[in-house]
Amino acid sequence: MSHTAHIPSHRKPRRSGSKMAFRAGVAGGVFSTLAVAGAAAPANAETVTETTLEMPTLGSLDADLASAVSASAEATQQEALDQSLAAQEDAALKKAAAQAKKAKAEADRKAEAEKAEKARAEAQERASRSESRTQLSAKSSSGSSDAVSGRSSGETTQVATGSAAAIVAFARAQIGDAYVMGGTGPNSWDCSGLVQAAYRQAGIDLPRISGDQSSRGTSVSLSNLQPGDILYWGSRSGSYHVAIYVGGGKYVGAQNPSTGVVERSLDWDTPSGAVRIL
Repeated sequence: MSHTAHIPSHRKPRRSGSKMAFRAGVAGGVFSTLAVAGAAAPANAETVTETTLEMPTLGSLDADLASAVSASAEATQQEALDQSLAAQEDAALKKAAAQAKKAKAEADRKAEAEKAEKARAEAQERASRSESRTQLSAKSSSGSSDAVSGRSSGETTQVATGSAAAIVAFARAQIGDAYVMGGTGPNSWDCSGLVQAAYRQAGIDLPRISGDQSSRGTSVSLSNLQPGDILYWGSRSGSYHVAIYVGGGKYVGAQNPSTGVVERSLDWDTPSGAVRIL
């Protein structure tokens, strides 16, 4: 027998079921996983611990990359949307400005057209009135040789003859015109301006002021008036108002701003006196 037959061996028993496994995975040269595991051994065998080293997988990187791409795409889309909205707003503003400009131009055009139409209407009215005055004057002059009775406002009245006919016709043609202090026509008068213009139709020049007008000619009583006589209010040399007697107990005068040129009865505002120029 060998001298070592009874000496126990100090070497560990051989593993009858040990197993070592190596797992290696390479994905794109970036990821690898190595696992070493020990299989189960007999009761008296040592236990081999399994160790696993984990690294990021390809799937997680793909997800992060996809998320970044998606975010970039959303940002680009949002920027494009903002630019589109800004362009639409700018276009809307330009369109509104153009429409406003067009509307203003149209309003200005209409205003100018209305103004021109009004001016034409006024010109036609003045021409019509001038024609009427001319016809009245001619008619009065043609009948100046007649000394007959006529009717005025339904009453029998004296009819002006000669120069008086022209004076009366002109005065009556201004009825309805406005009263304006200092007015001498053709569409607005004051009292002495109307009297002066009426007498000019008969070729007679009178002073401009009422006091001077009533100082001319000869005094006549209110009961002996003739068409064409000048009526005055106040004293003869200091009258403050004048008018023209047109016959039938009536006169025509530029009274005041509220009435304008009117024909009134002597009873409506009895004058202080009268003078005869003709």
